[in-house]
Amino acid sequence: MTWKKGLKLFLMICAILALDFFTKAATHFYLQPMEFSPSFFPFGGISIFRDFFGIDFCIHHVTNRGAAWGVGASWQDLLLMMRLAVVAGLVVYTYASPKAYRLRYPLALVIAGGIGNIFDYFIYGHVVDMFHFFFWGYSYPVFNIADASIFCGILGIFLFSFIRVRYAPQN
Repeated sequence: MTWKKGLKLFLMICAILALDFFTKAATHFYLQPMEFSPSFFPFGGISIFRDFFGIDFCIHHVTNRGAAWGVGASWQDLLLMMRLAVVAGLVVYTYASPKAYRLRYPLALVIAGGIGNIFDYFIYGHVVDMFHFFFWGYSYPVFNIADASIFCGILGIFLFSFIRVRYAPQN
C-alpha cells in the first residue's frame, strides 16, 4: 500500500474517531444515564423525531459494559483484550496482506469502530451508547458512531465478497 493510500485510511479513521469521541463526550457530560432519567419520552431521551413513517428516534445516555447488546458485561477485561487483539490483527492484515487491498476501506471502518469502543473503556470505564430507534414499536438496541462504523465495515466486506463471488469471471 502506498503512503498516500495509507494516509487516506488514517485520516478516515481519525475523522470517525473524532466524531465518535465528541458525540460520546456530549452524551456523557450533558445527559443523565438512562437508569437515572425520568420516564418521559422513551426512557428520558431527547426526541429527534416521532412517528416518521412509524419510526421514532431519540438520543439518550446508555452505559454498555459488554459487547453488542451488552453481551458479556461481566467479562469486561476479557472483552477489552479481545477488542485489542482483533483491532491489532485487522491493522496488520490491512497493511501487510495484498489480499486486503480491495477491502481497505471497510476494514478501516471496523478498525475505527473498534478503537473508538476501546477508548471508551479507558475514558469512561464502559462504552457510551446514545442513538435509539423504535421501528414500528420495536425498540432497536442503542448504539453509537463506533458501532455504526463497525456495522458499515462488516456490511461492506460482505457486499464486496458477494459481488466478487457473484461476478467473478468463470474459467
